[in-house]
Amino acid sequence: AQTTQLLVKPPWRPAVLWDRVTLTCQGLGTAGATTWYKDGQRWGQKGVNHFTVKESGTYTCDRPGTKLSPPVRVLKDPLVLQVQAQPLLEGDTLTLRCRFWRDNSVTSLNHSGQYHCRVQVTIGVSQEWHESAPVNVTVHELFTVPVLEGSPEPIEGTPLSLSCLSSPSPLQSPAPLLHLFYRDGQLVWGPQGSPHLLVPSVEVSHSGDYSCQVRSEAGAVQKSSARLHITVHIPVANATITPGPLSHQVHTGDPVTLHCSVQVGSAPVTFTWLHNGREVAQGPVLDLGDVDVGHSGTYQCVATNQLGQDGHRVFWVQSPELALDVTPQGQWNTAVATGVRMSLLFLFVLVGVAVAWHQWNKMAARKQQERAPPDPPAPPEEGEVLYTHIVRTNQMGGEYKVGHTQRNMSPTSVTPTQIPQPVSLAVSPCATTLQDPQVTYAELRGPHGRQRELSDIYGNVL
Repeated sequence: AQTTQLLVKPPWRPAVLWDRVTLTCQGLGTAGATTWYKDGQRWGQKGVNHFTVKESGTYTCDRPGTKLSPPVRVLKDPLVLQVQAQPLLEGDTLTLRCRFWRDNSVTSLNHSGQYHCRVQVTIGVSQEWHESAPVNVTVHELFTVPVLEGSPEPIEGTPLSLSCLSSPSPLQSPAPLLHLFYRDGQLVWGPQGSPHLLVPSVEVSHSGDYSCQVRSEAGAVQKSSARLHITVHIPVANATITPGPLSHQVHTGDPVTLHCSVQVGSAPVTFTWLHNGREVAQGPVLDLGDVDVGHSGTYQCVATNQLGQDGHRVFWVQSPELALDVTPQGQWNTAVATGVRMSLLFLFVLVGVAVAWHQWNKMAARKQQERAPPDPPAPPEEGEVLYTHIVRTNQMGGEYKVGHTQRNMSPTSVTPTQIPQPVSLAVSPCATTLQDPQVTYAELRGPHGRQRELSDIYGNVL
């Protein structure tokens, strides 16, 4: 809120009478409403807003609505230490004047505190030390120490907003300030005029210790915030049950223990077990002990973690179902025996079929061999004579016995090869004797009385 100000001219404090000091009261309301006080007592004529000081003392003024002004001391001491009357801000240069009867000794400082000066005065042959009254120097902040604000526990994939908040001094118009943001001591953003930093979608890599710095435009004043630790939390995902696979067959009396785990998820993670959709246990391990048929069914685990600064956001994920089939031990043995018997029976049938097939193929090959015709005789070469021994048993038109002979180029080497079999010959009527046969053709029967192939028909036997 605005307060009443008491201005001094020349602008040094404490003021001294030998500088002809003028005081002016500034504040809300009209000048006629000004009230002056000297050493805590009402002083002077009401309604005057400025005057020249004639007496030493401590002066204040009052304006309705803005209350009492800060005090101003006016001294008449021969030695005085003076400081600039205007408010001092960080980064300003502080100038002190140590004066002995208008002599100036100037010293520059930049820290708050209480100061005084000493002067050695020589009078004749003697020397005396004079010390000034103390002066309190207050250096006001150009801006306050920044405070870094933001969510310390954001959730992966959500935006993160950080604000570096600092208030400028009310003693002067706001000066331009620059803002810088650091993570783990490394600059990640800035300098920038805005005190805000927005990360659209945070990842685990964004976790760390954050801080910010505010500095004046010239860089003479720099202030850093305290560290803010930020941890990016991850919702639970990809819950699985081991041992797998998704179907698991066991027998009565077998010990069974199931474990539930998640691929990712910030701690703490809680686990809930479901059997056929109903909650049966808590924790990452489900120990069923020695199972019986009643343990058959589907099992699932539900993984949950609560994230956020106050744990107000809850994330959960369900594992795939695990089908557990508990088979009674006796039924299992019967099933195994039945399976073995069926397997042996199938093997015997398969062997029988293979043997029968082999025998059938063998018999078929033998029959095929028996029915196959003998190889036909080679055709006679040019000039070769085929001799046939013909014996007449009756007269003309009767039966004849014909014996096949081997081929030979000489007629004298002919020998019968088999016992002649009766054949029918067609003889020309003009042929009356064997010595002059006129046989048109002879048809010779083969073994077993079957007719030979065409290659066995001999024509023009001379």
